[in-house]
Amino acid sequence: MASARLTLFWLLALPVLVFTGFFLIPLGVVLVSSFTAPEDGLTLAHYARILLDAYHWQVIATTFRIAIFSTLICVALGYPLAWYLVRIVQLRSWRRACVILLVLPLFTSNIVRSFGWMVLLGRSGLVNDALMSLGLIDRPMRFLGTETGILIGMVYILLPFTVLTIGTALARVDRGLEQAARDLGATPARAFWSVTFPLTLHGVMAGAIIVFSMAISAYVTPALLSGGKVTVLAMLAFQQYSTVFDFHYGGALSITLLVLTLALIGLASRMTRGRTPGAGGH
Repeated sequence: MASARLTLFWLLALPVLVFTGFFLIPLGVVLVSSFTAPEDGLTLAHYARILLDAYHWQVIATTFRIAIFSTLICVALGYPLAWYLVRIVQLRSWRRACVILLVLPLFTSNIVRSFGWMVLLGRSGLVNDALMSLGLIDRPMRFLGTETGILIGMVYILLPFTVLTIGTALARVDRGLEQAARDLGATPARAFWSVTFPLTLHGVMAGAIIVFSMAISAYVTPALLSGGKVTVLAMLAFQQYSTVFDFHYGGALSITLLVLTLALIGLASRMTRGRTPGAGGH
């Protein structure tokens, strides 16, 4: 009995120790450093420098704009792809092949994939060549060094997460409910928006939160595809740690990004909570 309790204690204690050592303590160090300065001790000067400066608000706006658009595009593209995999594909072998093709890029470093998009999005890259061959443009478009180029790279990297989460939610929907709606006179579109979509909203929200969290904290893809012409908050914080060696100001930037991200995610979750089936009254 005692050995069983000891085993249970270590099974519970080890995850707590790992979480504390690799997450809570580093976060605490960053938090404390953001409120201190070498010569002044405790101070709010770093946060005042961020919140009272127009340049920082511009960087924050750019960061959230890229993250929000990346999330919306991933959800808009991910839902049809998930529908195709779950509802259209009948052969299990082809479905497995599609899932493998979907997740295979995840085994490649973001750096490698971002460098690949640098080649594809160049003025003489495949994307411009294809657009010019189709007659959609007369001369090469500038993708690198723009938010559009960053969005393309971010969507490519993050799209699998929305497809997988939405696909899991779709697979759990009882098709009998959709058939019941059809029997009651609902059109396919009405049945989808009244039955299917609300039942998969938790999967949509899960995928959106994952994509948004990864997009807003992304550094490699924006740094490579922006060419230094577009700055996001993660790049600014990394610059303070790696180049300027101002850990206090870098910590304040990191905490600001964390707080704003959690606030926006909480707001989105609160707005959609009442729309999820069973979240309203009883």
